[in-house]
Amino acid sequence: MGHLRADRLGPRCHGRRQPLGAGPLVSTPPVLRVKDVDVVRNGTAILSEVSLTVHAGEHWALLGANGAGKSTLLGLLGALAHPTRGTVEVLGHQLGRVDMRELRSYVGHVNPRHDLRSSLEVRDVVLTGLTNTIERVPRWEPTPEQIATADRLIGLLGLGDRRQARWPTLSQGERGRSLIARALMPSPRLLLLDEPATGLDVAGREQLIERLDTLQQTCTDLASVLVTHHLEELPPGTTHVMLLRGGRCLASGPADEVLSSDQVSRCFDHPVRLSRVEGRWSVRAGGPVGPRVG
Repeated sequence: MGHLRADRLGPRCHGRRQPLGAGPLVSTPPVLRVKDVDVVRNGTAILSEVSLTVHAGEHWALLGANGAGKSTLLGLLGALAHPTRGTVEVLGHQLGRVDMRELRSYVGHVNPRHDLRSSLEVRDVVLTGLTNTIERVPRWEPTPEQIATADRLIGLLGLGDRRQARWPTLSQGERGRSLIARALMPSPRLLLLDEPATGLDVAGREQLIERLDTLQQTCTDLASVLVTHHLEELPPGTTHVMLLRGGRCLASGPADEVLSSDQVSRCFDHPVRLSRVEGRWSVRAGGPVGPRVG
């Protein structure tokens, strides 16, 4: 198995705001490289001939109907599973030639189904991102610098006044943002978000999107991949989109090129009209296709 070098894997998010026009660091090796990947389970093809390359500073969305293969692809990107065929490189390391468990510790994977049973404070939940555990590790104590980092991330996610609130008292939206702060504790180069707005009311969804947008502007070399089937959940800073249908890539590339009414209609097998106002996408069913609003 290959040895993981910490200098190649992180840290990357230093909390410094840089000019909004700064582009991705394309001169460095890709954060993710997927080539001609198939995933077959029990004789059924879940993914077929999927390829994807993600560079530092890019923010991708995987869009598609239920069962399109989005979560399966995200599992490959998070080093949770191997492809049946093809190659997957995560942070420069090819799956099958690297310790998957160690590699996962360098990926910020946000799972909204966080199985926490105890009544930890928000700060303690965020600090478990350093030990990659659900609960606090017995006899482990964070350093003052690590506590300061946790508090900074809690503030960045809009939870500064809730750092001592206990997990059972949090709203679903507050829990989701706490888990994003937790995923950022090891300063990963890659953040994976699996339907982070599921179950949120309008206020919770908008708070989440606002904080994701702030995060994308603050950590300018962090790459992210977000899974959703609702265009309204895309942060304004989404740079690239892959449309998945039936386990195959229907379209992939810059968001402005991929997100057209025609292509999204094909993706979801239903006629829709897209519009964009102040960087946010919205969709309505049926009717003639109209021009997009920039």
